Amino acid sequence: MTALRPSQEVLYGWWKPPFHFSLKNFVGAWTHPTASLSVGLRNSVQVAIGATLLPTFVASLMAYGLGRLRFRGRGPLLMLIGLLLALPQQMIAWPLFRQMKALGLLNSLTGLVLAHSAWGIPWMVFFLRGYIETLPVELEEAARIDGAGRWKTFMYVVFPLMLPALASVMVLQFTWVWNDFFMALILVFDPNKMVITQQIPLLRGQYHVDWGLLSAGTLVAMSVPLLVFIFLQRYFVRGLIGGAVK
Repeated sequence: MTALRPSQEVLYGWWKPPFHFSLKNFVGAWTHPTASLSVGLRNSVQVAIGATLLPTFVASLMAYGLGRLRFRGRGPLLMLIGLLLALPQQMIAWPLFRQMKALGLLNSLTGLVLAHSAWGIPWMVFFLRGYIETLPVELEEAARIDGAGRWKTFMYVVFPLMLPALASVMVLQFTWVWNDFFMALILVFDPNKMVITQQIPLLRGQYHVDWGLLSAGTLVAMSVPLLVFIFLQRYFVRGLIGGAVK
């Protein structure tokens, strides 16, 4: 309601009449001179898609290797992945900043994508490994009897069976990256490269809080992950159930 009403009416209470519905707040947020949501939305889409597809592919390969192969160092590697799941972002903020600066990736969308990807791989591996272990190994054995190697077995047998689980991790990762503020705040400073979560606080105004603009910007930011979940919810639930029941 606040986003659809003029600021003057909101000051007297968003629940009080009269109601004069308007899209002015959405237009103002979209074309804001210093915090344009059109720029933030574009950057967020690029970062969220890149930081979802890249770790999903890497984690699927790692999960298959850890779930099906037996090799030296497998136990310590699983333990390391478990420890990384408990590592708070605040603990690595300063080392991450220095590392990105040394690599020349500071204040770039590429650096933000790589940071989110590295952060998402451990929990994705943990999730996908559990799902892979529920798949019948006889299908892979049949493929190997027919002459398929590990790579073909993974790509043509295991990977298609993983699609529900992959949809689940992609929805979770996309939502996490889209809603992230902390990591973007550390690595990105250029107004033209800021993501939408960085743009929303700038809509407040300098001398007063424009609740209409803030509400409109928040609704725009919320709409994308909601749409992603609505379209992929069937696969999301199937992936969660498949990973929980063996």
